[in-house]
Amino acid sequence: MSEPCLTAELLSRPKAELHLHLEGSIEPATVCELAARQGASVSEAEARRRYAYRNFAEFIEAFKWVTSYLRTPGDYALITRELAGRLIEQNVVYAEVTLSVGVMLLRQQDVEANFEAVCAAGKEFRRKGLRLAWIFDAVRQFGSEAAMRIAQVAAKHRSAGVVAFGIGGDELSVSAAEFRGAYDYAAEQGLHRLIHAGEIGGPWQVRDAVELLGVERIGHGIGATHDPALLDLLAERRIPLEICPTSNLLTGALARLRGRDDVEILDHPLPQLLRHGVPVVLSTDDPAMFQITLVEEYRRAHAMGLTEAELVHLAKMSFAYAFLPSAERDLLVARSNVGTS
Repeated sequence: MSEPCLTAELLSRPKAELHLHLEGSIEPATVCELAARQGASVSEAEARRRYAYRNFAEFIEAFKWVTSYLRTPGDYALITRELAGRLIEQNVVYAEVTLSVGVMLLRQQDVEANFEAVCAAGKEFRRKGLRLAWIFDAVRQFGSEAAMRIAQVAAKHRSAGVVAFGIGGDELSVSAAEFRGAYDYAAEQGLHRLIHAGEIGGPWQVRDAVELLGVERIGHGIGATHDPALLDLLAERRIPLEICPTSNLLTGALARLRGRDDVEILDHPLPQLLRHGVPVVLSTDDPAMFQITLVEEYRRAHAMGLTEAELVHLAKMSFAYAFLPSAERDLLVARSNVGTS
């Protein structure tokens, strides 16, 4: 199967995306528009320079920079509409979008107003076939008290489409055990739970997330490849890894995993994980900041050696592991069978 044929087939297939940060979807031209709203001047060239990283720390600095231009509910509505439009172009029919509520609170923004604007913007695209759900994300390095506050805010907005509580940021900054209270609370409130782990950390970060926090999905998780017993555990418990190959390459996470600098996308462990039986969902993470699309991620997975059948299976898993009631999830899985022979 040639790559052009692969791309055409995937464009025609309904898709889901589960690891997708709203703030990481801001294209350079939109950064310019947001900056102008604040009376600042930023060129597209500068934004593109900022969107180039040699390591994870530089990526975090770029994320802090771009989110500094998000000030008002109108700003959040703008980037939601733009993201939704790009998802529809790729025939994405369902997405769970992460909001960095921890950053909103740090900057003393009105989370209620921001989320109301995001929801209203997202609903405009429901009639076009795109359903959006929301994950409220804490920042790990901000500590356990801040995380608990975000879990409480997430629980308050369950009826408005918040399906999960998660934690991102620097996974090496604070131990998983510090967040048990926040995750226990989220579970009691009926929220799904996930966390970024094993992105730049080792397998112990993933194991702690599973055994101490009871998470249902792992963001990235590539560090688990160093522990075959952990891979067996993930496969047995059906705990999926949200795999974002281009992100891992460009943040230096893949180089860290392999222990060398001269890595390329073909060095990614996606095929190893999938063939070990670990559930995997393919995502872009921060599509604008990595200049990647979900369709292109599937093309790169194909280049890694995944067969057509494996790619179809990969696409179905993004529906199967969505945080939806079983009846709705089954309906989406059925929709994902369109075009399957």
